Amino acid sequence: MSRDYYKTVEEQGYYIIAEIGVNYYEIAEKYNLTPLEGAKLMMTQAKEAGADAAKFQTYKAGSLVMVDSPGSWDRNDISIETQYELFQLYDKFGEKEYGELALYAEEIGIEFMSTPFDMESADYLDAYMNVYKISSSDLTNEPLMTRIAKKNKPIILSVGASNLDEIERAVELIRKHNSQKLTLLHCVLEYPTPYEHANLSKIVSLKEKYPNIIIGYSDHTKPDECMDVIKAAYLLGAQVIEKHFTLDKTIKKKNDHFHSMDVKDLKKIKDGFEFIKILKGNAELKCLDSEITTRNSVRRSAVSKCKIDKGMILTEDMIIFKRPGDGISPQEISNYIGKAVTCDIPEDVKFLKNMFE
Repeated sequence: MSRDYYKTVEEQGYYIIAEIGVNYYEIAEKYNLTPLEGAKLMMTQAKEAGADAAKFQTYKAGSLVMVDSPGSWDRNDISIETQYELFQLYDKFGEKEYGELALYAEEIGIEFMSTPFDMESADYLDAYMNVYKISSSDLTNEPLMTRIAKKNKPIILSVGASNLDEIERAVELIRKHNSQKLTLLHCVLEYPTPYEHANLSKIVSLKEKYPNIIIGYSDHTKPDECMDVIKAAYLLGAQVIEKHFTLDKTIKKKNDHFHSMDVKDLKKIKDGFEFIKILKGNAELKCLDSEITTRNSVRRSAVSKCKIDKGMILTEDMIIFKRPGDGISPQEISNYIGKAVTCDIPEDVKFLKNMFE
């Protein structure tokens, strides 16, 4: 079996899911491969680019949508009119193919996941998955959620297009049947999601509402040059990142390639997260070891403002505060005002504790 999902999140600090979905059909066509070979190629590329999991979508058009169900995508990106027309192009895989992909995932060391969209696939995928992913679209599909929850495996639930009461009800339902850990992903069901609609602050709200649940982000924005949307989500507390993945973002008018990340984008995310981890450092409110030398150099000590003869009583007008800070601190000098000095002290000398009675 591949590495434990939650252990990876805990140790690595983040978890990246390359959502291959059904993009492998066009990739297979582009490289003159079978769809299964195309899927494996994408898994390999995702692994090499730094993804922790490769995720697919398992459905049959006939059990998912009505024949005349309208599409919700931008016609400039996908020219197909109905959901049924689109999904029936990509529903050829079954248990045999997903079983082979799961074995291949184990072979190359990446987590295999596939979102089930019906009872049948929810059941047969159980033999191949350590973690279940439930789509935002099924957050109110309580029969399917119950079926998945009863498998008693960790669940990742996207909460796109949901009100708080709906999220609460879904979490309660899962908890009723499932004792394993749960992850909630902020998501916007808009394909593609304009940057101004990303609403990444919802990540913060979910973390406040569910402090004991891992919170993440499933992204549908078009990749920006530096992958700043994803990095911002991570900085706001999203530990699990899911984004559609392709090997060719230029594929037009078909499926999810137009808002997917490619290998270069994925590497940017991985490198960005590692850099952010360095920047985030330790949250403990204390002086860093690396600051001690500079701290002593730039803080101030109490210094004699004039010559002070042995036996004189120290008064405030005899004191000035100067760098470095390795003498008596301005915070402590009040303990010495009013005391007699035990030696002659020239002007511009740091006061030391042994100079006083």
